Amino acid sequence: MNTFFYWLPRILSILFIAFISMFALDVFGEPRWLLALFMHLIPSYFLVAITIVAWKYEVFGGFLFLIAGLGLLIFTHFEALIIAIPAFVIGALYLAKKYLLKV
Repeated sequence: MNTFFYWLPRILSILFIAFISMFALDVFGEPRWLLALFMHLIPSYFLVAITIVAWKYEVFGGFLFLIAGLGLLIFTHFEALIIAIPAFVIGALYLAKKYLLKV
């Protein structure tokens, strides 16, 4: 059970990054698709950086995921709630492992 709660937020964060990155695949019809792909992957770059931090420092990374979810809600005027929910869940899992489970 100890390793389950260790790996669950990490695997979910990688899956969340893959899900967010899939939205960048619509740029291949554009003439400057490489630049457009780079621009569409900027949220994924931020999430990769947060995951790297959360992998080492779980509490700080958990708060960063919560802030990322809140920032997404504020940036989209609460229209992207369904996309922000996984960020909140991942942040809560990082924090729950440290505080609630005392593992």
